[in-house]
Amino acid sequence: MLVIGIAGGSGSGKTTVVNKIIYGLPPKSVSIMSQDAYYWDNGHLSPEEKKRINFDHPDSIEWDLLIRDLDTLIRGQAIDMPKYSYVECARSKETVRIEPKRVIIVEGILILTHPDLRDRFNVKVFVDADADDRLIRIIQRDILERGRSVNTVLIHYETYVKPMHLQFIEPSKRYADIIIPQGGENEVAIDLLSSRINWKINQER
Repeated sequence: MLVIGIAGGSGSGKTTVVNKIIYGLPPKSVSIMSQDAYYWDNGHLSPEEKKRINFDHPDSIEWDLLIRDLDTLIRGQAIDMPKYSYVECARSKETVRIEPKRVIIVEGILILTHPDLRDRFNVKVFVDADADDRLIRIIQRDILERGRSVNTVLIHYETYVKPMHLQFIEPSKRYADIIIPQGGENEVAIDLLSSRINWKINQER
């Protein structure tokens, strides 16, 4: 089993990179764990308190549960991954069944900031992108998926996303084995990474 961590700033194109990597690998050979599924359940907070949640700080993640679930997959057992709603700031009663596969991808903005989680990755990837490009994607995503206005997104970006990126996410780049500049647009880097993963899993047959 090959465990790959894919990190990068919010809006850097991580999801695009993950999807393109999967496309280049054998069918049904990859399982994906999302860091976003492991945010603490804050459904009990008031609407005003929910607006002040800092999703870009490492303390917002239930790391112990994420690591425990990853260890379960590594042992060859399935997990029930939580489902998280940004709108409600809460975990759903529903879960997502994740089966162990030859490749496990753990994806999220903060995954390279946690030493114990980092140690479980065979390959550590950081998806890099210009701040302007990331901001544009964040605005588009938060309006469509999280019901925010442009003004709300910009305030949230200046208050939380930008300072947390500079404090935690950007410095975690130094732990990466591979850095993919230009996000999901970098076809050459993604093809090289997919080829390397294919070679690795073929060696383990």
